[in-house]
Amino acid sequence: MCCALAALLGVLVHVSVTDQTVDQARDQALSRLADATEEYEAGDALPPGTGVDPEGLPPALRRLAVSGRRGTIVSTHRGHPTMWAAGPTTGRRALAVEIDYSQQARTITGLDNSILWSSGLAIGATVLVGVFAVTRVTRRLHATARVARRISTGDLDARVDDPLTKDPSRPQDEVAAVAAALDTMASTLQSKLLSEQRFTADVAHELRTPLTGLHAAAELLPPGRPTELVRDRVAALRTLTEDLLEISRLDTRREKLDVGTEELGALARRVVRASGTDTEVRIVRGARVETDRRRLERVLGNLVANAHKHGDPPVVLTVDGPVVTVRDHGSGYPRYLVAHGPQRFRTEGGATGHGLGLTIAVGQAEVLCARLTFANAVDGGAIATLILPVAEER
Repeated sequence: MCCALAALLGVLVHVSVTDQTVDQARDQALSRLADATEEYEAGDALPPGTGVDPEGLPPALRRLAVSGRRGTIVSTHRGHPTMWAAGPTTGRRALAVEIDYSQQARTITGLDNSILWSSGLAIGATVLVGVFAVTRVTRRLHATARVARRISTGDLDARVDDPLTKDPSRPQDEVAAVAAALDTMASTLQSKLLSEQRFTADVAHELRTPLTGLHAAAELLPPGRPTELVRDRVAALRTLTEDLLEISRLDTRREKLDVGTEELGALARRVVRASGTDTEVRIVRGARVETDRRRLERVLGNLVANAHKHGDPPVVLTVDGPVVTVRDHGSGYPRYLVAHGPQRFRTEGGATGHGLGLTIAVGQAEVLCARLTFANAVDGGAIATLILPVAEER
């Protein structure tokens, strides 16, 4: 807008001054033409710069004069700008007056140069100021966007800390308002998540003591169907409590790895044997991975158990290099799980359970720096894919 305004003002000044200069020269030329006409009709000698059909008279102006009208025109004569004025005379000839237009032309040229220089300086200064101002704003916006991305990946300690938000006496712009809102949202979200994590951990810890006593009491019951039901429910409750404790530990993001190099195919076979399920193991391409064996076994064990619990046989565990897939042939994962991942204490379609097995698998995979994804096969069935980092060759 500033550049357009400078250009518009320059054009207006140029047009105004040029029109004024040309009008003054035209009036002077027409006045001298009137005097020359009177002298010519009186038979007096014509003054210098005046003549009948003089050399250099523009043809267009001569035709206008011969037709009986007066006019003026600016042209170049003998290498100099000249203002011509011509009018009719006897014998279909033209009486013309020429005035040196060099001074006026130099004035207009100087004005145009001044306009160009001043416009260039104004535009340059405006661009520099604009770039400086915009760069400051965009730099702050980029910083805010980076913090938002960090928060979206789970880093709830990230804050923008815009300087304008720390001094209430300074006026805040829109970027500062967005930064303050983002920091407030992150703090609120962090406090709520910490409260939920503490609640989950406290509940799980508090349940362990009565469950231990309940388990001991169940072992003292006489054999029979009621005793089996009590023991089964106590075992399920203990499993749920241990899962809650594991999730609370994963939520703190302070888990430490016990890294070692493992043969992935052999580890997969051990997991299937320990699960006691009828799971087919296919080794397409073996691989050695640097991982925490206990955590990896936990991830694969949960995937295999979930496939047998919520899917239909056959269940196939495939190892293809650092990629492990667990597939069943049931109705597939719910749409929410494929789109957003597993959510604790949520199941659909009449499925039983608490949705903690896959949640733990995802959490342990993150600790292992692996990627766990969920999808449904085109021909039916659920597919869980675990991509592990490959061990470096030494």
